[in-house]
Amino acid sequence: MIPNVLAERYASPALQAIWSAEGRIVLEREFWIAVMKAQRDLGLDVPAEAIAAYEKAKDSVDPASIMAREKITRHDVKARIEEFNDLAGHEQVHKGMTSRDLTENVEQLQVYRSLLIIRDKTVATLRRFRERSEQWSDLILTARTHNVAAQPTTLGKRIAMFGEELLSSLQALDAVIANYSVRGLKGAVGTQMDQLSLFEGDAGKVADLEKRVVAHLGMPAVWTNVGQVYPRSLDFRVVAALTDLCSGPSSFCKTLRLMAGNETASEGFAPGQTGSSAMPHKMNSRSCERVNGFHVILKGYLAMAAGLAGDQWNEGDVSCSVVRRIMLPDSFYTIDGMFETFLTVLDQMDAYEAVIDAETAHYLPFLMTTTIMMEAVKSGVGRETAHKAIKEHAVATVNDLRLGVIDRNDLVERLADDSRLGLSRDALDAILAKGDSESGAAKAQIGAFAAAVGKLEAASPQAAAYGPGSIL
Repeated sequence: MIPNVLAERYASPALQAIWSAEGRIVLEREFWIAVMKAQRDLGLDVPAEAIAAYEKAKDSVDPASIMAREKITRHDVKARIEEFNDLAGHEQVHKGMTSRDLTENVEQLQVYRSLLIIRDKTVATLRRFRERSEQWSDLILTARTHNVAAQPTTLGKRIAMFGEELLSSLQALDAVIANYSVRGLKGAVGTQMDQLSLFEGDAGKVADLEKRVVAHLGMPAVWTNVGQVYPRSLDFRVVAALTDLCSGPSSFCKTLRLMAGNETASEGFAPGQTGSSAMPHKMNSRSCERVNGFHVILKGYLAMAAGLAGDQWNEGDVSCSVVRRIMLPDSFYTIDGMFETFLTVLDQMDAYEAVIDAETAHYLPFLMTTTIMMEAVKSGVGRETAHKAIKEHAVATVNDLRLGVIDRNDLVERLADDSRLGLSRDALDAILAKGDSESGAAKAQIGAFAAAVGKLEAASPQAAAYGPGSIL
């Protein structure tokens, strides 16, 4: 067997079980049994001993035997029907059903159960975001826009920023879950013709049959007007939600990689871990890099899903099968591996206050230039005049630092000597002293994020408590 790297290297056992060949076959057999039971309860002749025999045989899965049958039938569902019938010693499954009555509903069950697992891991991740944002809510650091020093912020605010993005992504995921509609028993072209034939045209019984089958699947809604397949735009919404979920963590990991390069923070480094086979000193952000890679993979699967949406012929065709067989399971393996990796990063990351403080001290006069400009404006200086004066001195200071003309940031002295600003050295020193301890509304913003996540944790305590497995 050629391995699926995403499944075997990155995904958790729970996701592997849902999407494995054996797991899918058991789900299909459980679905067939649920249909048979509902048909019997509504008056069809389905012997109880036959159902009992199928239930006894449902976990006896031999993929090699099924594949041998498929090589003869050239039809995967027919091969699985024959296998299940021979194991049970009866021919009662699949009455009134077309292949897509089986495969569409079971695939949707796999998707839906996977979505619930991913939702739990999202809640667990948000809990870590909350904890880390509160832990470092007062740790002032140099905020960067365009990766250039900008203004003071706190590490907690930076973490809450990406956490709130994930919180928003969870809301989008919840909308997909709440409105996820299953195809149901619709027959070859969506008209339920064969089930109506089985039940002598009794539309009420056919509707009841579908209701019971949908209850077995446990999904919140059902399509009414579908053809052979459900709309592939639903797959697009699912993969889009997974890609969205990865966005906040991926941006956070990109930022943490940049911070690690400046020695201000790291994702952690386990005992015995090796960063480079050639350079013993290296402690690479390999888990963060993996998260960024997962996001690229998901965007690739999103392109695949977009290619299928709006491309169905008439009541449906299965030219999408070859794409969906890769796209659906691998999208979930990818997002699952991402969360397992990212939870590990959040659990093990660290920040280095001494380095952060040194960086802040170096950049502080630059970080406070907007505040200095506002103070000059308040004292009667024109905004553009103040902007021009500060810019001249800031650029000159940066150039002198880069060329080694000076060995410390002396911007404050230069500004104090400029009569255009009208600010004394004492006034400028007071602004800098304030910048060393204040970061605007950062703390209140962190508090708002923490409160929102706290409500989520209270509503889903088991999900919030989830811990990742061991990652490679």
